[in-house]
Amino acid sequence: SLPPSFPPLSSVDPAFPSPSLSLSLSLALAIAKIQEYLDRQNNIPLNIAITGETGSGKSTFINAFRGIKDGDAGAAPTGVRETTKKPTPYPHPNYPNVTLDVGFEKFDFFIILSDTRFRENDVKLAREVQRMKKKFYFVRSKIDNDYELRNAVRGVQLLRCLQEQGIQSPQVFLVSSFELHLHDFSLLTETLERELPEHKRNALLFAMPNISQQIINKKKEAFQAKIKWYASLSAVGAAVPVPGLSIAVDAPLLAGVVTQYVFGFGLDRPSLKRLAEITGVPFDDLMTVIISPLAESLSVCVCVCVCVCVCVCVSVSQISLLACSC
Repeated sequence: SLPPSFPPLSSVDPAFPSPSLSLSLSLALAIAKIQEYLDRQNNIPLNIAITGETGSGKSTFINAFRGIKDGDAGAAPTGVRETTKKPTPYPHPNYPNVTLDVGFEKFDFFIILSDTRFRENDVKLAREVQRMKKKFYFVRSKIDNDYELRNAVRGVQLLRCLQEQGIQSPQVFLVSSFELHLHDFSLLTETLERELPEHKRNALLFAMPNISQQIINKKKEAFQAKIKWYASLSAVGAAVPVPGLSIAVDAPLLAGVVTQYVFGFGLDRPSLKRLAEITGVPFDDLMTVIISPLAESLSVCVCVCVCVCVCVCVSVSQISLLACSC
């Protein structure tokens, strides 16, 4: 052992850092690793292929799925002629890692649209996707204009027709892109979520329009599952012996988390303006029920703040859903 009078190795050799410096480096590494994990989870790519004949409603479906209207900035063009002939990516406005494409490439799953009966090209595509062992789903669009197809007997006939053409266990969903809360859109999203690989489910969930209480509750649960990671970031930041670092970590962390909740629950201004147009409720009336947690003083305990933010966002989102249902 070294003599008692021998100076600490850290004072004579930089290769032996002091205990406080070692602790700071370890904590900084922990912060970087946690942040890297969260960034990776928030950027998992999800590519959805949308295909169908001319006039089948592909563009309107893509826009409705992304929560935007025909004609909005970034919307897929609509029209009676073929406006989506080339494979074109349409990123979700709030979740760019979720992309709806029109065409046939390497996608996570395929949605095949038709506004009448499914035609020969639809069946050929389904067979090819089936051969590739990828998931595909038939969506009968514009169902609000076809009262006859809502009959259960017609639905059975449609399934039988696809089976006779070599499609194994076809899944068909009746959807109106103008009334997503009606018919089978909720069933479609539940099926997609269930059949996706587990690590991609949240990417789909967060991008879903808030058309049902079930979707809102699932988003709440998914956001709450991340609280432990944000709380860990806050705790590690507080443990670093640097004055003011805890606040420097907590403030942007809380702001970023709340921003995620606002977009996830559709409480950003563009989403609320679209909701106001759909429901006829004045935009200012919707804004009055939103209480911004950022307006309050930031607490050092981010975990508590994040829990409050989730509850506030869910409550306001439920009010928005109620307005949409009225």
